Amino acid sequence: MARHNETSEGRSVRLLRVGEQVRHILSELLSRGEVHDDVLTSHSVSITEVRMSPDLRHATVFIKSLLGANEEAVLKALRTNTAFFQREVAKRVQLKYAAKLKFLPDASFDEASHIEKLLADPKVARDLEAE
Repeated sequence: MARHNETSEGRSVRLLRVGEQVRHILSELLSRGEVHDDVLTSHSVSITEVRMSPDLRHATVFIKSLLGANEEAVLKALRTNTAFFQREVAKRVQLKYAAKLKFLPDASFDEASHIEKLLADPKVARDLEAE
């Protein structure tokens, strides 16, 4: 029997809500330039998603460097400044424990473009038209 406070993916609404709050906070910190890091101030970074663990103690932050420029350097800078981000998130989100942040590159855009290429293939298009 499904619980009423879960989404179709099985994650609770609370996890999604807290993840969105964390995403907004991190995006705000980066857009306002509150991080004193040359790499982060010189690159545009998008926080695409934040997934919270069920106990809300860990947050996996998916990022995409806009224009795909120096994503490894941006990830390194984010990981270097993790303590600052954790402290700011803990101040702004009222939780029992401060979430530990883990930054990862978001590969969903690459996967989507790969699928688009596959669907644009003439052989696949021919098969789709036959249906």
